[in-house]
Amino acid sequence: MRPLDENETTLVFNKLHKFVGNNLKNIVLESQAHEGPDPNPSRYCFRMQKNRVYYVSESLVKRATNVKRDKLVSLGTQIGKFTKGGKFFLTIQCLNLLAANAKHKVWLKPTSEMAFLYGNSVLKGGLGRITESIQVNDGVVVFSMSDVPLGFGDAAKSTVDCRKMDPNGIVVHRHADIGEYLRTEDDL
Repeated sequence: MRPLDENETTLVFNKLHKFVGNNLKNIVLESQAHEGPDPNPSRYCFRMQKNRVYYVSESLVKRATNVKRDKLVSLGTQIGKFTKGGKFFLTIQCLNLLAANAKHKVWLKPTSEMAFLYGNSVLKGGLGRITESIQVNDGVVVFSMSDVPLGFGDAAKSTVDCRKMDPNGIVVHRHADIGEYLRTEDDL
């Protein structure tokens, strides 16, 4: 497990900033971990292991140095992974981190939750609520009407355009949803 280099850090922060905006400072600077035997809380950091990026407390990283690198499977919360081409994408495991700090949110009607969890995009007809000032291609976190995070994706239309479109138009292009835990459990 190693720290991210400058290029990798830029890619990860740009992707996170797309979803959380200025709340990125809450994730990076102001979060404190109260785990382990240390009486003083430590901070969280980003570490990379086999092309996967993890969000983990510094105290846990120090204790993990006792484990051989090839024996270490996972540590902390996986937030994404790098492709062989060098691109970074977020995985479903980072949903709780995104939901707690989301800048743009969309709530689904109960009738359209299952369609989203089966891997479909969000349609206007299934939209319950939407935050103001969403622009095209902004990162959006999708919630149920009872505020349970279901997934995340990119806005296909702005908030203003959503009000005028027909019910079968796509509002959010899905990136990941909690149904992936069942559909791709071998790859997670």
